[in-house]
Amino acid sequence: MQNTRFSNINERLSKIFFGFLQSNWKSKSINLISILFGYFLFANFLTKFISEGENELIMVPIIILFIEIIIRSKPSRRNKLFNVWSLIDKVRIGATYGLILEAFKLGS
Repeated sequence: MQNTRFSNINERLSKIFFGFLQSNWKSKSINLISILFGYFLFANFLTKFISEGENELIMVPIIILFIEIIIRSKPSRRNKLFNVWSLIDKVRIGATYGLILEAFKLGS
């Protein structure tokens, strides 16, 4: 195929949407386990603090601060800590999913 602007855009979009299919099974499984671990950890964390009813005003800003630090401290891909940051970011994504799911459960 010729190297045109349309082919470059098409290739970039396919990498964005289907890039996870190109990775090996080890990275896929580690990413999935870290997302599920984040969900499990945060769902249990939330239910513990909801049932106690104490320290809610202190814990919520700490959780938000922790999430913002994770987001803003992204190293470059060439850095040695990028893989560790990627795992922590996947745990953060799972925790956010757990937070939203608990909010829907409490709202219904």
